[in-house]
Amino acid sequence: MNTQDQHGRGRTGPRPRRTRLLAAAGAAALLLASGLATPAASAAQQAGAAEDGHGDKVLTVAVAQSVDSLSPFLAVRLLSTSVGRLMYEYLTNYDPKDAHAVPGLATKWESSPDKLTWTYTIRTDSKWSDGQQATAEDAAWTFNKMMTDQGAATANGSFVGNFAQVTAPSPTKLVIRLKKPQATMTALDVPIVPKHVWEKVQDFSKFNNDKSFPIVGNGPFVLTDYKPDSYVKLKANKDFWRGAPKFDELVFRYYKDQDAAVAALRKGEVSFVAGSPSLTPAQAASLKGDKDIHVNEGPGRRFYALATNPGAQAKDGTKFGDGDPSLRDERVRHALFMAVDRKTIVDKVFQGHAVEGQGYVPPRFPSYYWQPSAGQELAYDPVKAGQLLDQAGYKKNADGKRVGKDGKPLDYRVLCHATDPNDKAVGKYLQEWWGKLGIGVSLDCLDNVTDPWLAGKYDLAFDGWSVNPDPDFVLSIHTCAARPQTPKDTGATDNFICDKTYDQLYAQQLAEYDPAKRADIVKRMESRLYDLGYMNVMAYPNAVEAYRTDQIKSITTMPSAAGNIYGQDGYWSWWSAVPADSDGSSGGGTSTGVVIGIVAGVVVLGGLAVLFAVRRRATAEDRE
Repeated sequence: MNTQDQHGRGRTGPRPRRTRLLAAAGAAALLLASGLATPAASAAQQAGAAEDGHGDKVLTVAVAQSVDSLSPFLAVRLLSTSVGRLMYEYLTNYDPKDAHAVPGLATKWESSPDKLTWTYTIRTDSKWSDGQQATAEDAAWTFNKMMTDQGAATANGSFVGNFAQVTAPSPTKLVIRLKKPQATMTALDVPIVPKHVWEKVQDFSKFNNDKSFPIVGNGPFVLTDYKPDSYVKLKANKDFWRGAPKFDELVFRYYKDQDAAVAALRKGEVSFVAGSPSLTPAQAASLKGDKDIHVNEGPGRRFYALATNPGAQAKDGTKFGDGDPSLRDERVRHALFMAVDRKTIVDKVFQGHAVEGQGYVPPRFPSYYWQPSAGQELAYDPVKAGQLLDQAGYKKNADGKRVGKDGKPLDYRVLCHATDPNDKAVGKYLQEWWGKLGIGVSLDCLDNVTDPWLAGKYDLAFDGWSVNPDPDFVLSIHTCAARPQTPKDTGATDNFICDKTYDQLYAQQLAEYDPAKRADIVKRMESRLYDLGYMNVMAYPNAVEAYRTDQIKSITTMPSAAGNIYGQDGYWSWWSAVPADSDGSSGGGTSTGVVIGIVAGVVVLGGLAVLFAVRRRATAEDRE
C-alpha cells in the first residue's frame, strides 16, 4: 500500500522498498551533478527564509508524508527510510550514476569460494556523533539483534533470514556466514546502529527513537529534533567521512496540502517540491514558466498499482479482516483488471508523465523489467471482463447489478490516500468502468490508510512502492513469510499474498549469483504475480519535481544523467546540495536565509513507494 524503498525503499501506501545491484567492490563514488549558477535570493525571499540564529545555512524540505517511525528497525515509509539513510551508514551504498555497489561503512568485501562466508572490511574513519569509533562490532550487533528479536526484524528482517552467524573478529573485520548463497550481500539495505546506545533498548517493537536528542549516528546528518506531523530537523555532521554537507541544517517540514507547498515554492519560502509522490501535471505545467524555477523530470523508480485483498491471514493460520470473498476468485480479479484502461490513466490522469504499467519492476531497471506475452496480457477488454464475471457466477440482475448466487451485489470499497490526487482521479474512472460492469465502487480516502490496511479491512487499495536497483525487498513482501505471525503482530507483507510457487522462485533468485540467470528468475516471479491477479500495476509515474534555481546552486540527481532528487537510493541529493551563494565549501559561512523545500509523495510508492511492515505508518510513501 505504499507509494517504499522501504528504504529509499520506500512505499507510498503503508510500506516501502529496497534495492542494490550485486557488484564487485569498487572505489567510493563521489558526485555533484547538474550545477546551476544563479543569482542570490531576493530580499523578500531572504526575509522569509529560515535561520537558526547562528548564521547557519538551512535547507528546508517540505514533505507530504509523515514519519511512521525514526527507528531503523521499524521505519518503512519513504520519508522515514530517507531520514534513516541520512542518520546511519549502511555497509554499502549505491553509486548515483549507475547504482552499482560502492563503499559505505565497509571499504571492501569478499566472499569465500562457496559464497557462504562474506568478509567486510570496516572503515577506520567513521565515528559516531558522540565521539566513539564505529566498528565491526556495531554491525555484528545490529544484524544479530535482527536475527534474534522479532521486533528488531520488523522492517528489514528479510535481509537476515538466511544468516547463520555474524561475528566481528576485530574492530575492522565483519564476517557473515550464510545458510545458503545469497545474492544481496552487496545490497543489504540495513542501517547500522551504535551498539553502546541501542543495547539499552528494552522493546524494539515499540521504541521509536524519538525521545532524546540529538540521536547518535554516523551518517552525513545528525537528527536533532522531531515533532510528529510537523518537522524533522537534522544538523550537518562535520566529521562525516565522505565530507561534510554544504548546508548546516536540513529540515523536513510536513505539508498536508500539496498546492500550499507549490505556492510556498513560488514565494521562495521553500526551494524544492516533489509532490506526493510527484507533482501533478497541472502543477508542473504552472511552474514551468516561472522565473527562477526549474521543473526536473526523469524516469520514476516507483509503480502505481491497484491491489486486491486476497483474504488477510496470519502465519499461524488465523484469518482476519473483512475483504470481499469474491476477490479470492482469480476470474473476478482478472475481470476487474481487464476493465481498467491503463492508456487512459497515463494519458488523462498523468497526462503523459508516466509509462503504462505491466510488470512489478519499472523500466528504469531494464535488467529486471518484464512484460507479459500477447496471449498472457490482461488487456483492456470490458466485454471479456463481463464474460469472466458471468463464468464466476456473478451475473447481472434486472437492475444491472452483478450479484452472486446468494443474491449479494458486488460492491467494493477502494482504500485510497486522501493526500494523493491521482488516487481520487483514477477512482472516478473505476466507478465509471466497473459501474458499466454492474459493480458498485465506493472510495474510502483516508489520511491514515495504514490501520485498515494492516487490519485487512478493505476490498481493494491503491498501492505503490519505490523499487531499488536490486528488487529483492519488494519481491520479499509478497512471500508467505512476510505475513504477521498473528493478527496482533505487524508483518512485512504488502497484501497478505501467500503462494508456494512464488515462494519457491523467491528462494531461487536469492541464491542465484549469475546476474542473467537471476534476472530471468525475477521475471518469472513478476509473471507469476501478474497471473495471480492480486496486483494490477497500472502505471510507472515519472519523477516530477521543481526547485528554485536562485536558492540551489547544484544538487545531485540519481541517476546523475537524468533522474530524481527526492527519495534516492542513498543520501546524495541532500549531502551534495550547494546553496546558490556558496563557493562550494562546507559548513559555516554567513546566513543567506536559503530555504530548500521538498514535498515528498507517498504512494507507495509514496503515492507509489510503501512497506506495510510497521504499526505506526499513516499514508506511507515508501509503500507507495
